[in-house]
Amino acid sequence: MEELIKSLPQVLRASGDADEVAEAAALAAWKHVAGEGLRDHAVATRLEEGTLVVEVRDPIWQKQLATMKRQLIFRVNSTLGQPLVKDIELRVNPKALNATAPKPANTDITDNEVPLELWSAASAIEDKQLRQKFLRAAMGSLRRNVR
Repeated sequence: MEELIKSLPQVLRASGDADEVAEAAALAAWKHVAGEGLRDHAVATRLEEGTLVVEVRDPIWQKQLATMKRQLIFRVNSTLGQPLVKDIELRVNPKALNATAPKPANTDITDNEVPLELWSAASAIEDKQLRQKFLRAAMGSLRRNVR
């Protein structure tokens, strides 16, 4: 999967102005950027004239992600290698998401699921094990507060 994500900029350049390719790339980039932390709560469904439509589980997720829109746009466009996404429209649609119970928390923290502000704070911790423990604790706290 990582190889596919790394190849998105080249695929987009090679496709020219193909809307279908741009949409598929934007959806893949969103899935990568959202990571497991958002996968059960927000799903990108289409790209319409530079606006990535993301359907969210409920108004709480809509509000939370609205505060992060600029960061999310930046991360998606960085993954794509070009400013393809100009805006993100957050629509509440619980039916668009799997109705499965949340998965148990993963002990490995990946950069896709950690908010940028939290990574910034964690980067000041030099000890790798301590940094991972900090991130696990902080993400656990965030997950509990969101529910």
